[in-house]
Amino acid sequence: MVEIQQTPPFKFQFPYSHFSFTSSLPLQKTMLLRLPSPPLSSSFLSTTTPKHLRLFSSSSSPRPRPRRRRSLFRCAAGNDLVEVDAFTNKSGYLFELSNSDANSIEDYDISKIGAIYRRRPLILLRRLFQTGLTFGKWFAFRYIDNLMERSDQMFEVRAAELRQVLLQLGPAYIKIAQAISSRPDLIPPSYLDELSLLQDRISPFSTEVAINTIEQELGLPIEELFSEISLEPVAAASLGQVYQARLRRTGQVVAVKVQRPGVQAAISLDILILRFLAGLLRRIRKLNTDLQAVVDEWASSLFREMDYRTEANNGLKFRKLYGGIPDVLVPEMYLDYTTRRVLVMEWVEGQKLSEVNDLYMVEVGTYCSFNQLLEYGFYHADPHPGNLLRTYDGKLAYLDFGMMGEFKQELRNGFIEACLHLVNRDFGALAKDFVTLGLIPPTADKEAVTKALTGVFQNAVAKGVRNISFGDLLGDLGTTMYKFKFRIPSYFSLVIRSLAVLEGVAIGANPDYKVLGSTYPWIARKVLTDSSPELKSSLHALLYEEGIFKIDRLESLLSEALRARTEKALLRKQEDERVVIKQILSFMLAEKGAFVRDILLQEFAKSTQTKTFLLPIL
Repeated sequence: MVEIQQTPPFKFQFPYSHFSFTSSLPLQKTMLLRLPSPPLSSSFLSTTTPKHLRLFSSSSSPRPRPRRRRSLFRCAAGNDLVEVDAFTNKSGYLFELSNSDANSIEDYDISKIGAIYRRRPLILLRRLFQTGLTFGKWFAFRYIDNLMERSDQMFEVRAAELRQVLLQLGPAYIKIAQAISSRPDLIPPSYLDELSLLQDRISPFSTEVAINTIEQELGLPIEELFSEISLEPVAAASLGQVYQARLRRTGQVVAVKVQRPGVQAAISLDILILRFLAGLLRRIRKLNTDLQAVVDEWASSLFREMDYRTEANNGLKFRKLYGGIPDVLVPEMYLDYTTRRVLVMEWVEGQKLSEVNDLYMVEVGTYCSFNQLLEYGFYHADPHPGNLLRTYDGKLAYLDFGMMGEFKQELRNGFIEACLHLVNRDFGALAKDFVTLGLIPPTADKEAVTKALTGVFQNAVAKGVRNISFGDLLGDLGTTMYKFKFRIPSYFSLVIRSLAVLEGVAIGANPDYKVLGSTYPWIARKVLTDSSPELKSSLHALLYEEGIFKIDRLESLLSEALRARTEKALLRKQEDERVVIKQILSFMLAEKGAFVRDILLQEFAKSTQTKTFLLPIL
């Protein structure tokens, strides 16, 4: 990307064409290519036939082949040879799929993928050899470092080499590294710094190829689509790269996302290999978890991410559900300009959330995640720092809606109940919750599991709900999961990843931040106010133990529910006791507190002789 000074607006006219550079977009100091206006007779400007009815229709007829403008873009880009990105250079042979083969794997179907590469065994063997040799060489150097006692000196060098290895192998491995790089509590700093570069600083592919893809996908010359477009991509990621442009029809500043060539072929082959290795590992280690199903779940979401039409529709749904949350920004999608390999959306500017120390933004993200996971069940499954921005007007912007997840109602209720039982140290009920969530089979020894969970979680919850670390819980649970052969349902991996990544981002702003401790107030409020019979039953079971009303549990729920705030003022200071009492009474008298109020009235009737029933609350 070429940056320019914006005093005054810069413009350069090429002597060989009617294209010109301009920096007229005020949002980003990016050198842009001002495109010529299309002829008045162009179909794009026709007043008799609306262009989107004809040129962006969903019919199966081929789109018109655009006129070539390649030489002009070469001129604009200069005479220097463009460096080929590492993935294309090292793994370009994976692109060699026919159009029919490529079209047959638009959706994830492991049988079709297997059939394609059975007809191309040499490509499969070459990829296996390349992957094994590339990783083997890196591990060999690490082993030599250990033997020569120079691991500390070579740490940063090996971290940089690992990033290059992942870039060479391509999107599937980069996606795995992106998830790992969001956990600063698990990854050494040198590796974290290098792997974090994979989130949005990947070498771009040729702009000439990108422009050709845009024209082929949308069926129009580039100058009929946009009045301006950046000469270089403003960001490049594992699956595609983004250009800044201005729509010719409306003048709206937009982001144009173009898919990287060959990603579908590479990812399908790598998934085939990873799936085979997952099945082999399960048989060797005799694991209860269906690792191939976990790979299938991840692969399905990755294939959906490669279809930009699905991403655009996901963005529209996400905007409808969560765009109204205070200080949350979800960009607008332009479906008329979106195809399987090209996506046009509203341009958003800001800083990566991990680069700003803004605890309020983290709290907004926590509240939005609560709504995603436990309110509506439609959640962002890839919230790495490159996809979360703090806009310059102080909002949290979500980007990249390719990888989304669905959390079914019964699983959401099970997750809420598990959190309640964990916080209240009811490990017997927690064992039952694990059955509901599909983590352990119904035939498991509940008593033994309860004893194991007590040993794992007793110390963690003893510090209080606000100090429970989600990452620590997962780490402590690992040994127990292996011992009792826990199953990891395919949906669970995406949910856990989403929460783990959120806590990883939050730790960057506040090392003591606990995502579960920040989410629990919203869980408490939902349990107290939700009208669903399932959660009412859960609340009743929580408040009564062997027929005895546990007033301390109700008090804990009420106090935690009152922490469920996102206003900035409440992040700076705590309410005094009179305000808290007023809010408790207000909740009791409101319609949403009817169920709790009925329980209290029943218990009050039983306790009139002691006249001390309400004292623990008030």
